[in-house]
Amino acid sequence: MGRKYLSLVVVLLLAAWGDVVMADKASAGSTVEIVRGEVSSDIVPSPVAYALLAPPGFRQMKDLPLVLNLHGGGGNRERLVEQAPMWGKLWHEGTIVPAIVVMPSVTERGFYMNFRDGSERWEDFITGPLIAYLQKTYPASANPKKIFLMGASMGGMGSLRMAFRHPERFGAVAALEPGIEPILSWDEMKPKHRFWRGDALMHQAYGDPIDKAFWADNNPASIVTRDAERIRASGLQVYIDAGDEDQFWLYEGAEFLHRVLWDYKVKHEYHLVRGGDHVGPSLGPRHIEAITFLFRSLQPWQETPRMKMVDRMLDPLKARIEGKDHYNE
Repeated sequence: MGRKYLSLVVVLLLAAWGDVVMADKASAGSTVEIVRGEVSSDIVPSPVAYALLAPPGFRQMKDLPLVLNLHGGGGNRERLVEQAPMWGKLWHEGTIVPAIVVMPSVTERGFYMNFRDGSERWEDFITGPLIAYLQKTYPASANPKKIFLMGASMGGMGSLRMAFRHPERFGAVAALEPGIEPILSWDEMKPKHRFWRGDALMHQAYGDPIDKAFWADNNPASIVTRDAERIRASGLQVYIDAGDEDQFWLYEGAEFLHRVLWDYKVKHEYHLVRGGDHVGPSLGPRHIEAITFLFRSLQPWQETPRMKMVDRMLDPLKARIEGKDHYNE
């Protein structure tokens, strides 16, 4: 892939975040505290810069949910700072409870992976030293049910991989337009699945030549096929979103993962957004929906008298038929 074309891709990915926050900039006021910091580790290029958002006075609070918000390819911690008005509005209006939101700056197009050659271990860093540092430095919860992963594009890909590989360590994951392919093996890879990812980029992460088994071990859909029972048992809440006009055709990978999760009976929420693309104004509302999904995992919808009435009416009818519903077969 030429350098000029790669630069265009990076610009597009960065632009994806711009439309998320502009609409509510004036209304956020002083409802957000912004912290910039660094943390070092010997398993990734260091120091790693990060940005943190939280409600004012958060340091005096306790046991706050921790949201690891992962930027897209070519991004950095400033993408989270640009989201501050959106988060501030959600806190100010009481849509979500107070929380700590953190975005680390990682290798521009490193996929949040442990590289095949071991030179960079971003998954190990985020799930290990970074979380431990945040819990030690700030009042971030150590309860796995209150630790969330989310991200867009490359960040969505990394969020899914880490959540599926370590489902007991997270309460929920929300992946917007994740950069994943609609396949289970490297041999199924077609040019249309990675036309924006050159050989050098893939070799950096997966080895040269590509280690096919290693690729599958890091492919979110493949992880589901191997560990579906573990993911189900963990109670991990899963949210996936894609626009049906995504310029990178990432709706194919999102739709494929949705069907894999369905086939393996992993409950999840999936949104194919009509008219949504990779960088446009649909991303603002889509981010808000993803965020509210994460926090709804802490306070699920409660059963109502009407729900109980419907159950009483339908349970005898269900008892007369053969077979069970999809998730209980």
